[in-house]
Amino acid sequence: MHPSVDTAHSPRPLRADAQRNRARILEAAQVEFAENGGEAQIDAIAARAGVGVGTFYRHFPTKEALVERLVRERFEAMADDASAALEIEDPWAAFAGLMYACGERCEQDAGTQHLFLVVGPDAAERLAVETGLHGRSQKLIDRGVASGAVRADFRAEEIGMLMCGLSSTMGSQKASWDWRRHLEIVLDGLRARPA
Repeated sequence: MHPSVDTAHSPRPLRADAQRNRARILEAAQVEFAENGGEAQIDAIAARAGVGVGTFYRHFPTKEALVERLVRERFEAMADDASAALEIEDPWAAFAGLMYACGERCEQDAGTQHLFLVVGPDAAERLAVETGLHGRSQKLIDRGVASGAVRADFRAEEIGMLMCGLSSTMGSQKASWDWRRHLEIVLDGLRARPA
């Protein structure tokens, strides 16, 4: 175990060269995860970033810490999407809009698809809470349930499971598999049904 910590939440600001190294590591990691999924290796990330493995470990003590940092960034962006969706008046359109926005973020970035499959459900759930994604998503769901549009037993913590499914569809080699069609079917299952 390396003694260093993820400096993203460190109270002391990084020197300019350390900031550049950190940015290069994050950028290189994104490419490695896009190309190799969960098999991405620390030494390959460090080499692609043009830094030594020791420099990598000064920023991220483990591969898991790096994955969590990358997922945190994506969840922060999705939390912003959820905030924008809360401004939409129609509860179903707001909820479905968030789901499509999250899907589009994944589609644009194969690294994100792999990261969602690698991070693990417990870490993903914790990061969703810490970034505000969970709370804002639950508000959208609650609005949908109150309006009679969303089924009452659906919860924000289940969105991660759905996004992993969409990511698997996106990563499939089967040309006829379309994540939008996948999401359309999922959303149909989330609609409230008349009693």
